Amino acid sequence: MALKIAIQMDPIEAIDINGDSSFRIAEEAQARGHSLFYYTPDKLAYQQGKVTARGWPLSVRRKLGDHFDLGEYQQADLSGFDVVWLRQDPPFDMSYITTTHILDMIHPQTLVVNDPTWVRNYPEKLLVLQFPDLTPPTTIARDIETLKAFKAAHGDIILKPLYGNGGAGVFRLDANDRNLNSLHELFSGINREPLIAQKFLPDVAQGDKRIILVDGKPVGAINRVPAKGETRSNMHVGGRPEKIGMTAREHEICERIGPLLYEKGQIFVGIDVIGGNLTEINLTSPTGLMELEAFDGINVAAMIWEAIEKRRAS
Repeated sequence: MALKIAIQMDPIEAIDINGDSSFRIAEEAQARGHSLFYYTPDKLAYQQGKVTARGWPLSVRRKLGDHFDLGEYQQADLSGFDVVWLRQDPPFDMSYITTTHILDMIHPQTLVVNDPTWVRNYPEKLLVLQFPDLTPPTTIARDIETLKAFKAAHGDIILKPLYGNGGAGVFRLDANDRNLNSLHELFSGINREPLIAQKFLPDVAQGDKRIILVDGKPVGAINRVPAKGETRSNMHVGGRPEKIGMTAREHEICERIGPLLYEKGQIFVGIDVIGGNLTEINLTSPTGLMELEAFDGINVAAMIWEAIEKRRAS
């Protein structure tokens, strides 16, 4: 059955087709006979009881520098689509949150992937708090004395914005570092959000593993190794992806969190694991499809569409 698909994502002209999971999702949908409509988050609107978006019919192809064609610019009623993808990148700010509230108005009659209610309620660095035995020691606080006490207890810590992404604003403060006060002042001057502090995990030198789950089940993993002299393993900042398998501990983690992800309609999820410790559960715009397909030949995009098609058929 051909489906009408709308994709809410960042500007398509700027993406890297060799690494962008949204492109791979669109490519697989097109190969399965589904029609595509594309719009950017700023074009989403609520108008007198209708959820609309201004955008374009879309076709894609795997050709560098010439990877898409757009049809006529038009306004669409999103309730007329079978599926809407919520795929713009964080930061998870009020703009992002507002899109989840608007898309809530058409879900589940129109299937929004991932379920916007739980994308909003389960930000990447907060959902892990429900599984404290799987995570490294963690504190979320704006209060400087609380952060100082955490650093005094653990010595070597990672400090980062609670709603950041892509490795931006991530700092390692070792036992001899004296910058906690200055960083707290810096972040406090930018916004009113808390910070997240975690005990530093030396195993990050061997990689930060991204495990992909579809409908709550793990389908594979890639390892992201930090560049020399870096603590951050994000590919945005020079991390190197490499082929890797999954350990018994990682399967245990997936078995613990998978049923909750399935129950809350989180079809495509990427979790981050360092040395057997769960550090993030990425619901907003997870990545890794292209790398996993290249390393292991696993067509995760097809698995995702099979899960969606099954839900639509039922």
